[in-house]
Amino acid sequence: MPIHPFPESDLRTERLVLSRANRSDAAELLAYYGDNRAHLGPWEPLRPDDFYTAAALEARLDEMGKQMRDGKAIHFLMRRAESGALVGECNFTNIVRGPFQACHMGFSLSAAAQGHGLMHEALSAAIRFVFDEYGLHRVMANYRPENQRSAHVLRRLGFEIEGSARAYLKINGEWADHVLTSKINDAVSHDRVVNMSAEVPL
Repeated sequence: MPIHPFPESDLRTERLVLSRANRSDAAELLAYYGDNRAHLGPWEPLRPDDFYTAAALEARLDEMGKQMRDGKAIHFLMRRAESGALVGECNFTNIVRGPFQACHMGFSLSAAAQGHGLMHEALSAAIRFVFDEYGLHRVMANYRPENQRSAHVLRRLGFEIEGSARAYLKINGEWADHVLTSKINDAVSHDRVVNMSAEVPL
């Protein structure tokens, strides 16, 4: 199956459109970050003030574009299908090929859109794309133990807890513990799992 460096068209779900982030999204994304600064702050690295400027965001979007062209990442923006309003983002970064075939997943949703299953809907489609079109074997997602919204959506998506890491990331200015989870591409690994289970006596 050919591996595309980035999605050639938008992904569509019942209520959402997931489009590839590009420079033309700078104004909308800047408004999204500004409107949700307090909401997202506890779960993200401490942002310098110039993070919330058009110039910084355009540079960040340019870097996102380069990563996608190089096949190193996928950056989706989530919009409501009926209005086009930007309500969130999800990304698959640190894509590693070779024997690993894995990446890390991150996501955020606006405060106003919480509680309606939109993130589960978006990530279901995005993960299916990553597995089917990119052929990845593993998607990893990590969250702070107190972030029960993230824990819930990952559990619904079939992510399994693999452990925990102390002082894993510097979040909101402090080193924070994280729960480590992953989801395996069953289409890639099913045969191997069956073979392994046959080799190990119970």
